[in-house]
This record gives sequence, C-alpha cells and structure tokens, in this order.
Amino acid sequence: MALYDIVIKGGTVIDGLRTPRYKADVAIRDGKIVQIGPVDAADGDEVVDATGKIVAPGFVDIHTHYDSQLFWDPWCTMSGWHGVTTVLVGNCGFGFAPCRPQDQDRAMLSLSRNEAVPIRTMRAGMPWDWETYPEFLDSVERTPKGVNVMSLVPLAPLYAYVVGVDKAKKDRASDEELERMCELVIEGMEAGAAGWSSQISGDLFNVQLDHDGTPMVTDLMTEREITAFARALRRVGRGTTQITGQLETAALIARESGRPIIWNALAPTGSVNQHGESQFPHLETIDRLEELNGSEGLRVFASAQIVRFQSEIVLENYNLMDIFPAWKEAGLGTLEEKIAKFADPERRPALRAAIDELGGGFGAAGYPLAEITVNWITSDAKDALALKAKYEGYTIGEIAAREGKHLADALLDIAVAGDLNVGFGTTMIDMDTQAVREVTSCSVALPGISDGGAHTKFVTTARFATELIGHWVREHRIMSLEEAHWRLSAYPAMAIGLRDRGSIGEGRPADIIVYDPETVDALPQERLFDYPADEWRLVQKAVGYDRIIVNGKTTFINGVCTDETPGKLLRHGTA
Repeated sequence: MALYDIVIKGGTVIDGLRTPRYKADVAIRDGKIVQIGPVDAADGDEVVDATGKIVAPGFVDIHTHYDSQLFWDPWCTMSGWHGVTTVLVGNCGFGFAPCRPQDQDRAMLSLSRNEAVPIRTMRAGMPWDWETYPEFLDSVERTPKGVNVMSLVPLAPLYAYVVGVDKAKKDRASDEELERMCELVIEGMEAGAAGWSSQISGDLFNVQLDHDGTPMVTDLMTEREITAFARALRRVGRGTTQITGQLETAALIARESGRPIIWNALAPTGSVNQHGESQFPHLETIDRLEELNGSEGLRVFASAQIVRFQSEIVLENYNLMDIFPAWKEAGLGTLEEKIAKFADPERRPALRAAIDELGGGFGAAGYPLAEITVNWITSDAKDALALKAKYEGYTIGEIAAREGKHLADALLDIAVAGDLNVGFGTTMIDMDTQAVREVTSCSVALPGISDGGAHTKFVTTARFATELIGHWVREHRIMSLEEAHWRLSAYPAMAIGLRDRGSIGEGRPADIIVYDPETVDALPQERLFDYPADEWRLVQKAVGYDRIIVNGKTTFINGVCTDETPGKLLRHGTA
C-alpha cells in the first residue's frame, strides 16, 4: 500500500503567500498536504511529474452565480476548467433561498433576466428540495461537487419570502418585516453562510433588472434597511458582505457592521479628452479605497475586473442594452413577443437612436456595432441555408453598407429572420496595460468578477485567473507570479473568511493546481450544448493545466475530467 495518495514531483512551488518560489516535492494523503520536500515517487499511489511546472494553490473564485448550475455541473465549469477549486455563490443579492414552493418559478424568472441564466435549464436542472436557507445549504452539501462551495445569504429572496416582491418594491419593509429578514440572515450565518450580499444600484447605470424590466427589489433599499442588515452582521460578529453599487454604500455597511466588505467593482478606465489629456477615473476610486482602508480604518475590498471583453450577442435573451428604455421594452416578454417588437417599424427609430447615442456602439461594453460579425444563424430558421450563405461571416458594417441600412436595422433584420436565435460575435475590447497594473496593484484589489454561471450566452469572464497569469503576468509582466497567486487564492480566501484554503502548506487541504507557465491559456470561444433542456452556453476551455486537485483528489488531467467529485460545502466559521 502506497504511503501517499498523490506525490507531485519536481515542481516549482508558489505557495500563495507571496513568499519566493522554491523547488520541492509535495505529498498528499487523505485530502491533506502532509509533506513538502524530498519525497520518493515510489511512495505515491499517483505520481505527477511537475518538472518545469508551477505547483500552486487552487484559485478561489469569490464572484460567481453557480447557485443553480452546481446542481447539474459538479465542477462549476468554466471555473473548474481554469484552476478554480473553491467558488462563492449567492452574490449580488440573487439566489433561490429562502423560497416557498409556489414562488420558485418567480425566483427563476428573475435570474433568467438579471443574470441571463436560461429559464428552461433552471426548471429542468434544479432539485428544489429546500424552502429555507439552511435547507438550501444542506442540499448543496449532499450534491456531488467537483469544487468546494461557500455561499452568501442573498437579500432578494429574503424580501420575496418575508415581504413579497411587489409589496417591497412599492412600500418597502415594515420594521417588523425588516427585523424578520435580519433574523433570517443570522439564521443563515449560523448554518454556515459567509455573510450577505446585495445589488444596490439605485439610480446608477444598471442592466441587471427583474424579469419584467423593473429594478430588483434590493436596488431600492433605503439607508434604514442597509443599516439594519449591516448591524445584523455586527450581532453575529463574523462574516462579510458583498455588494454591487456605490462605493460609499459599501463604506456605510463597513462602518455599521464592523466587518469586511467586498465591493463591485474596480475596473481599469482610461481615455484621452478633446484637449489631448489622459484621464483615468479608476485612480480616483483607488485613492478613495486607500483612504477608506487607511485613515478611516475600514476594511473595504474591491473585486477587480481585469478580463478583456469579447461577447456573443443573442437577442433572444440579451439584456445588456437595458440602459435604453426602447431596447429594454423590446427585449421583454415571450420569444414571439420579442420577435414582433424587434421587427416593428414603429419601434425602430428609438432603437436606432440608442445606437447613435453610443456612437455606433452596442451593449454595456460599447462594442463597435459595425465590427460585430454574424457568427451563426440557427438551422431551425425559415430559409436558414439562404440566410447563412448571405450573412454568416460578414460584419454588420459590411451588411449595412451592402443593403443600404442603418447598423441597427441590419442587425435586427437578421436577428428577426433567425427568430432571434442568431449569434453576433464582437471584437475583443482590450485594456490599457498600465491601467490594469494600477488596478491589480491596489492594496485591496481582488481580481475576478468571473460571473461564472451567469450570462452564459454572452461572455466568458470565468477565465479570469488564466487571463491574469497567462496574459497579464506572462505577456505584460504587470506583477510577479507570486503576487498574482496571492491575489487569486490566499487573499480572496481571507476576505471571505476561509481559514484553511488558498495556500500550500503542510496540514492544509490539498487544493492544488499544476500548470505550465509558458503555455497556460484560454482556448477560443465555443458553444456547448450541455445544459439541461438542450440549452447551449458559450465557453472557453483552458490549456496548460496538467493537474487540478481538490481535497486530495484529481479532478482534471490536461483538461480532461476524471469524474471525481471531492468538493465540499464550506460552512463559514468551520472551514
């Protein structure tokens, strides 16, 4: 019988703690790292040759929406392909517990729009064997998992459960109802939640709306409500909060709770004004973050967006033009209603005007519409072969010029002809290297915002960890590899209150990745038809990861899944 379950031989260890790299063998037994140093390969039941490779802690992905996907995809891919061994769900205030049986469909409808999770997939793939939040955690615990899962208590389900969504949007919560929701937060924390989360966008730019196009119930939270939930966390004395909204709201919560908070989002920004002067608004945000964490003594972390954006636009369920009322209105309703509205000539002037207002751009990222390409048209469309021959592979700019149309009309005419099941591919929006360096080097920056499990037909930002180490560090040298691994593993683990994850050390859980620093990368985008109810998603797989190990079990070898499901539910306060 072998002395160790796995022996990783000859690799270069980066332990996730910003200490200098070193060469060593790593021995794993019973899910733990038991020896670092010279180890005889003959003592290992499984031996991994890590010569020339990096041995590092698995990544901790703290901004995901795998709340439904984890029930049909144990490895929470894309994250599981890209070296992530622990995910945090329940972000932005969105989730599925607590929820009464009669309210389940309403909850799924909200997620189908604000996070663009296919409604048919959720209906087919979720077990719904819970009502309360503790029961939800129990369901996650007994579900086979290929990654570790920790969860926040999302506030939107609490409003639905205690107040009712429509009533809460109109009248907000009474003092008694607010106290009951705070009690449920505390109940969730006692069951193992890491804290609570909310989207509090107010009047800010917001494309994450409810299924009917109205703001989410948490967007309308008052200072009274925010303060009450923050003080509930103070009563517990542990945990964190994640919010999407204004930085000053995050500061308020940090003051009232006395707890760390993770704020979304810090992003690289940069432009040159009409006078030729460079402007980088993110520097002002960084200054404010340093002030909050310095002179004010708060703990406000910032999720940092460092992924270059490239999208596929499918108007059947696209919501990232919701900032424009005309586009939001046209994108609401059944598929048949959407087709009719996008085809309506009386609506076209307003739809065209929105494109003009963006200077010919499209979507929240402002992709140049003229450069967007018709990637594919559904084979189920009427005259599909003729449509494919005429449009696939051409840009909207080329088609608009050829047919003498406005860019918006060119896009919409093709989408309508394909019953909105048409894929329009954008160009890659790159980022200024210096701006990315400044953002990632901010003392409280946590690179991520993977949105794994959400917007699955639009973006593939769950590749963020691979993007940081393979593109920004290897190609642009924005920081050391030691620094990058700390920010991807130990630092986010600390921010969400994980005591034993995110670094390599004897006695710690064996969440480990082995990869080639010269080849690790994200593969091109592709569509996978692997969701329940025959739904598809847009993904980018990874290359260069020799091994991904979770709790001492190998889950992927060179990108191929082993079907092992060693992941655990990590209950806050005990993990």
